Amino acid sequence: MLFIVGFLIVFGCVLGAYAAHGGHVGILWQPLEFVIIFGAATGAMIIATPKHIVGKIGAAYGRAFKGAKYTKADFLELLTMQYTVFKLIKTKGMLELETHLDHPHDSALFNRFPVFVNDHHATDFFCDYMRMLTMGAENVHQIEDLMNEELEVHHQEQHAVSATLTTFGESFPALGIVAAVLGVIHTMGSINQPPEVLGHLIGAALVGTFAGILISYGVMSPLASCVKILQDGESRYLSCMKAGILASMNGYAPAIAVEFARKSIETDFRPSFAEMEESIQNLSVA
Repeated sequence: MLFIVGFLIVFGCVLGAYAAHGGHVGILWQPLEFVIIFGAATGAMIIATPKHIVGKIGAAYGRAFKGAKYTKADFLELLTMQYTVFKLIKTKGMLELETHLDHPHDSALFNRFPVFVNDHHATDFFCDYMRMLTMGAENVHQIEDLMNEELEVHHQEQHAVSATLTTFGESFPALGIVAAVLGVIHTMGSINQPPEVLGHLIGAALVGTFAGILISYGVMSPLASCVKILQDGESRYLSCMKAGILASMNGYAPAIAVEFARKSIETDFRPSFAEMEESIQNLSVA
């Protein structure tokens, strides 16, 4: 929604001020210029980007339109899920968790938390490390190093997508110049035409430069920045699980372990201590 608002502000202010100044809005509609700019930018991105990254571009833009993947309620659910698992371990032992870890999507325990269980990255991350604990992994520092390594790989995968989008956005001004130069060449080939025709051709050529700069700095580069911010926010979901698991391995009570996890969440999405307590109480009643 905010993307639409920003888009309308950018183009409303630019085109509105241009029209109010007495500019000829019609001359700005040069579809072939846009084909040159967008086509060349897309082709260059495909050349520079591995296939597995290209496949993620559409999803990244979709995320920018939708906004943050996780809400405050989703983080509260995640904390409650961790509390439930850690309490099960404390009361019935680690082996009691094995059946849930083997088939998390069929687990009655995990299916109480739909956002978590339907996120395969999050489910795999949590279950893989909890499974390692059931197999006897006890060294907290080694587990933490392994988690950091996995989170770094995840960060690099996300960075590859956002970096591609940033390069894509930054290519528009230069390719706008390409479109403008081609327009000038076309104009020079029509030098025998009357001044009004030449004026139209020159104006159409300059639209390429104008469009490339506006699209880059008004739309595509801000979109790339938005995607990067949202990706960083998504990483906090995994970091929240990391903090909780490590605290549980260090022997803290379930309520304390999830407090470690809660503190790792950025403030805009972090549930309060009272909200956490209420969620745990409601879980116990249920």
